[in-house]
Amino acid sequence: MQPGGGPGRSGLPYQILAGVEPIPGGWLVAPGNMQGISLAPQPAQVMATLAEVLDYRPAFTVVALHAPVGLAESGDRPCDLEARARLGRRAGAVVRAPNRAVVGASSYEEARAIDPGLDIVRWRSMAKAAEAAREVQSWRQRMVWEVNPELAFTEMNEGAPLEWGRRTEHGRKLRRDLLVTKLPGAERVLNERPPKVREQKLLDALADLWTARRIMARAITRMADPPVWDEEGVRMDIVC
Repeated sequence: MQPGGGPGRSGLPYQILAGVEPIPGGWLVAPGNMQGISLAPQPAQVMATLAEVLDYRPAFTVVALHAPVGLAESGDRPCDLEARARLGRRAGAVVRAPNRAVVGASSYEEARAIDPGLDIVRWRSMAKAAEAAREVQSWRQRMVWEVNPELAFTEMNEGAPLEWGRRTEHGRKLRRDLLVTKLPGAERVLNERPPKVREQKLLDALADLWTARRIMARAITRMADPPVWDEEGVRMDIVC
């Protein structure tokens, strides 16, 4: 399946792409204007809900979303397993997507009763996973693609997992240097970080935007090929 729409679909002389990261209180959006093969990153902004991102006007042609799209009824999604294998030492950057039944739980205790292996890290991401499950139906998948920023940084690094973790000073510098080299204009966006947004999250959102450009160029690699669909008909794959 390819990105929908054609040049000028919104009446603009360029198309708008977005890298989207979940953050406390909303979603961090790193937009970019694409004309021909050139992508110009624009200042990042925070939107309160994923629905606001998906209904934004003028519409995004591609939304590279770092949140689970499609949920398995049980067990691991094949795309998560493949992404962890590809990342090697950085495999922990791929948080296992919750099973569909767990998303509806109202408390950690209730969720643990459904999935005894659920840890507190995954529980804290549950609200965003539930929001993605609610908003990203199969018909949205011409626009919305699941991505992972660590996969993007690995691709930028010639396919090698990064030596330093994203939470370390060395790791942040390495990721910033990769973005400045691979995504011209990223440095300006990084220097205009929205209030209360951590640098690490903005680095990730810009990496998602870098993947959005690859999606537009039809140059992606799938973490599950051929893809698998969930019980709701939503495609489960992560692209980079």
